Amino acid sequence: MQSHQTADMAIDASDMENSKKTSLDHKKWLKWASLGLVSLINGYATILMYARSEYAFALLTLFVTALGVYVFARKETYAHRYIFPGVAGMILFIIFPLLYTIGLAFTNYSGTNQLNFDRAQSVLLQQSFQSGDSYKFTMYEQDGKYSIAVEDDGQWYVTGNIDLAQLPTDDVLLAPSEVPEGKKAPLKTVISNRAALSEITLATAEGSELKMSGLRTFAEITPLYLLQDDGETLINQRENITLKPNWDIGHYQQIDANGEFVGEALSPGFIVNIGMDNFTRIFTDPGIQGPFFKIFIWTILFSALTVVLTLAVGVVLAQIVSWEALKGRGVYRVLLILPYAVPAFISILIFKGLFNQSFGEINQVLEGLFGLSPAWFTDPFLAKTMIIIVNTWLGYPYMMILAMGLLKAIPEDLYEASAMDGAGPIDNFFNITMPLLVKPMIPLLIASFAFNFNNFVLIQLLTNGAPDMIGTSVPAGHTDLLVSYTYRIAFEGAGGQDFGLAGAIATIIFLLVGGLSLLNMKFTKLESE
Repeated sequence: MQSHQTADMAIDASDMENSKKTSLDHKKWLKWASLGLVSLINGYATILMYARSEYAFALLTLFVTALGVYVFARKETYAHRYIFPGVAGMILFIIFPLLYTIGLAFTNYSGTNQLNFDRAQSVLLQQSFQSGDSYKFTMYEQDGKYSIAVEDDGQWYVTGNIDLAQLPTDDVLLAPSEVPEGKKAPLKTVISNRAALSEITLATAEGSELKMSGLRTFAEITPLYLLQDDGETLINQRENITLKPNWDIGHYQQIDANGEFVGEALSPGFIVNIGMDNFTRIFTDPGIQGPFFKIFIWTILFSALTVVLTLAVGVVLAQIVSWEALKGRGVYRVLLILPYAVPAFISILIFKGLFNQSFGEINQVLEGLFGLSPAWFTDPFLAKTMIIIVNTWLGYPYMMILAMGLLKAIPEDLYEASAMDGAGPIDNFFNITMPLLVKPMIPLLIASFAFNFNNFVLIQLLTNGAPDMIGTSVPAGHTDLLVSYTYRIAFEGAGGQDFGLAGAIATIIFLLVGGLSLLNMKFTKLESE
């Protein structure tokens, strides 16, 4: 009996072991199948990006995919599986955009220079011009197919029947004919088949080629540019001039007898590396240098004043609502924190209406009391004052909340000892409260300065940088911060968006904010020590 039980237990253990092994095999198969599917999809996406000359994005996709497969396929990297999504997100949304922007800063990438050389050349080679006479044509239908009839001095030249759903790959020959056969097609048929007709090339007996040049005409069309054997030189066949790529500016230009570049640059241009030229422009071009330094100084002042004013208002209000003798302190706290609860863009748009120069409530009150009607949006000084007022309103609740928490950490013994020495509330505030509040808040104040240094939303919604500066090479406004100035250069440039210059300014901003972050980390470390 005992031997039978032992045998049964051995069989059960063997079955459990086999079941576990089967389950592990299934999980292993599922893991490798999932990794293979992800690799296949991302590999196909990488090939598509590479085929479209998106080399940076192809490399990024390949790197993240390879890293993911490496982490999930190896037992040694098991622990890293849990942090891989965060690492991948950091690579995709922080590191790559940062490196890509820095890379653009060293190129001429702009609204007129967005293509690589091969694609820009192909766009130019697709241009054509009418090099001969134009001829009226008519379409005739027979059994669902169409023939094209061209008239020249009373003589008809007609093609064979063409299936517009399956266009011929070769030129279609025009043959002399007395009367075209079939039913004459109306104009709406020509319009509906215009795309197909534009792809058809008609060949005459003399060897000329005709292309559709209008809804009722075919004409002899010749490519505007003819590529030479060197693969770079173009001949303008209409003006008989020679053009070569100017690698300094990223455009095709005409060359003279001495091989020098002359004349206007052809568009579209192509992307080339220009080294430090964008950074040099910032500091040497008067149309950029002046606005840049003005905006840089204003950005520093705006960030510093915002921190000082929000801190001052927040600490004073925190001191008031922490006063035990004040009745209804809870209600006051809720009311004073409300601006922090309302989304910032709503508050900004409300203030934009309040400061309206013609119908805003603020100007109506000022005009009724003092006869004043400030030009908040057109006067540079008043516009900056308005921005600081609005940002102080948006930022003081944060400082007040911090100060309320820190006030509770200040020992009451200090105030009692100060009272014994005859100090009053004002002395206590400046000698005890402020020093003990500001010291632990230094890292937060630096972080607030860095945030306001890049406060794009406030400027974009409230003034959009207005009033604009006069005589600048790129769009610039008196209330622009560096970040909004960069945005306007990149997307609002009248002469074409200058992404390269915007990338150079963004790189400078990154260095400045990165320096502030390092400073913040240093203060945080000192505080913890």
